Amino acid sequence: MSVIALGINHKSASVALRERLAFTPERLPEALKTIQNDAGCDEAVILSTCNRTEIYCFGEQAKAQQVVNWLAKFHQVPSEELEQHVYIHQNIEATRHLMRVASGLDSMVIGEPQILGQVKQAYQQARGVGTVQTYFERMFQQSFSVAKQVRTETDIATNAVSVAYAAVTLAKQVFGDFKGKKVLLVGAGETIELVAKHIYEQGAKDIVVANRTLSRAEGIAEQFGAKVCALSQIAEEILTADVVISSTASTLPIIGKGLIEKVFKNRKHKPMFLVDLAVPRDIEPEVAELDDAYLYTVDDLQEIVASNMQARTEAAVEADQIIDGKASMFSDWLSSLDSVDLIKEYRTQSLAIKDELLVRALNQIQAGNDAETVLTEMANKLTNRLIHAPTSALKEAAESKNTEQLATMKTVLGIQ
Repeated sequence: MSVIALGINHKSASVALRERLAFTPERLPEALKTIQNDAGCDEAVILSTCNRTEIYCFGEQAKAQQVVNWLAKFHQVPSEELEQHVYIHQNIEATRHLMRVASGLDSMVIGEPQILGQVKQAYQQARGVGTVQTYFERMFQQSFSVAKQVRTETDIATNAVSVAYAAVTLAKQVFGDFKGKKVLLVGAGETIELVAKHIYEQGAKDIVVANRTLSRAEGIAEQFGAKVCALSQIAEEILTADVVISSTASTLPIIGKGLIEKVFKNRKHKPMFLVDLAVPRDIEPEVAELDDAYLYTVDDLQEIVASNMQARTEAAVEADQIIDGKASMFSDWLSSLDSVDLIKEYRTQSLAIKDELLVRALNQIQAGNDAETVLTEMANKLTNRLIHAPTSALKEAAESKNTEQLATMKTVLGIQ
């Protein structure tokens, strides 16, 4: 039996090649069915995300090259091109790779949580098509359990590793939580959208998105139940804001020291947390001189991110130790299945010999032959048939002076 994990990811292939090898939801069922027929996979799961395409295959006849050929054919990509970028893991290494992927250790950002959901979705889709049975059922469930253990027992996901998330984490440290707090987001690009997502997930409900183009702001606001306003209305909205996070493409500051001074006259020393993620700056650096204003720049956050990345890298070492142990346990279980099959086969073969000789003996007795003679003959033949293979193996080991094999066979045959 063989387990294969084969694929490409952000480290091994360009975006262009990853796009060509991606599986659309519409074609995934077809792919799962054809890989069973064409690549010798008794069980199969396909994981396809923006950063990776991976094929997990299990079967007695499964061969890595067959899977490579199938993947190249399915997407009409030359095998030679694919082979330059594909990675292949087999058996215990395949199991270990899946566990690392599910735990976020193989991601572009170490410890990112989205990948676990994507692996679970890939497993459920394969299960729905019928390409997950006993082996992958256990392997994937074990991987989900390991991913949960890694997140519980290590610091792999506790530190912010994006500037957007670092900004939200800092704000939460200042205020404790966002209940009853007003958040003003200035800009409507990808960074502000990511900030909005993180801060909404942390419990912020009173969010205002300010942007020069209102339609862009509305696109973000709709996702998180936020309000929108034009940049010209910032002075009104900032008056009651507790958190201000800005990231625009403006060449000049949008929020000046004078504006914040006016705001504070009406706020009765209520603190304001400001984060400037823009380069050039959106918020005049002199704002930091004001009492009750807590201003952080993108450089401040980069230091936090760098420190947290180091912490995640250290946590990844602990996570790998957990994964190594669990992968070995799964490999042992898989090996035990081979021994179970061998025992079944040996028992079936022995019972077949017994049945064959018993039928022959009963027929002879019914034909009037002496019962004692028939039984003696049956016992001799049964003994000879059962000891023939072990005797041949013993002779061969003795002739080749293989003492290790002789010792093993002595134990197996119960010879004192």
